[in-house]
Amino acid sequence: MPELPEVEAIKRVIEPQIRGLAIERVTVNRPEVIAHPAADAFCRRLAGQVFAGTRRRGKFLILCMESGDRLILHLRMTGCLLVTPADAPEEKHTHLVFHLSGGRELRFSDMRRFGRFWLLRQGEADAYTGMEKLGAEPFDPTLSGESLSMRLGKRKKTIKECLLDQSVVAGIGNIYSDEILFAARIHPKRPANTLTTEEWNRLASVIPERLAFFVEKNEITPEEYLETKGQEYRNTPFLQVYGHGGEPCPVCGETLCRTVIGGRSSVYCPVCQGMQIEKGFCAEVHLDL
Repeated sequence: MPELPEVEAIKRVIEPQIRGLAIERVTVNRPEVIAHPAADAFCRRLAGQVFAGTRRRGKFLILCMESGDRLILHLRMTGCLLVTPADAPEEKHTHLVFHLSGGRELRFSDMRRFGRFWLLRQGEADAYTGMEKLGAEPFDPTLSGESLSMRLGKRKKTIKECLLDQSVVAGIGNIYSDEILFAARIHPKRPANTLTTEEWNRLASVIPERLAFFVEKNEITPEEYLETKGQEYRNTPFLQVYGHGGEPCPVCGETLCRTVIGGRSSVYCPVCQGMQIEKGFCAEVHLDL
């Protein structure tokens, strides 16, 4: 699933290509990807509208219209948004096509069909997307060790599961929760209520640093993005633990462990992340790193 750095990369690639272009009409191949309003109203309201810019909120992409209307998209697991010439062959699983002025098309494809669009009129309350329930952005100055501790410090859930809670911090998914916890030297199975003040502060510092790092590494030109059909991100060579279970830790050389937490795959270093899980209890390992 695209997480904050990937959605930010898409936003930066798409925005300059569509800003100022008008939607002439919309072709709907799969009405179920339109969550609100009904497909016919969706197409009718968008016809003639002009893109003013884009924003991101957590993993949501918001396409803003000059009218003040907002076209909101969540890519979910396999959603992809491409700006293409009108005569380019359509990708398989293309569900929506926005026919734009200037001979371009904005196309949405999604192999698993979990992605969703919402169109909200200017001033319309958002009772549909769930964005109102999102927590702080990772780069919000209000994010601190104290704020994390206040929200999560009494929870018995693992810190990995807590980082995936979008109502606490928006935009973190399975990939970057592993990377964040590794950089913060915190074991993913630690119950949140066992973290110390120092660890909360460390986590609050690492979250924006790691995500900013991967936002930078994910930068891609519109030409490269179109050539790879929007399916190739630049983060892979820079991931330190995610997807590297069974390989040596890049810091200490210990074998990275893979486990399942809350139904999600997790990779961690049993040495650098300072804790062993044995027989249902936690034992801290004190290291000089």
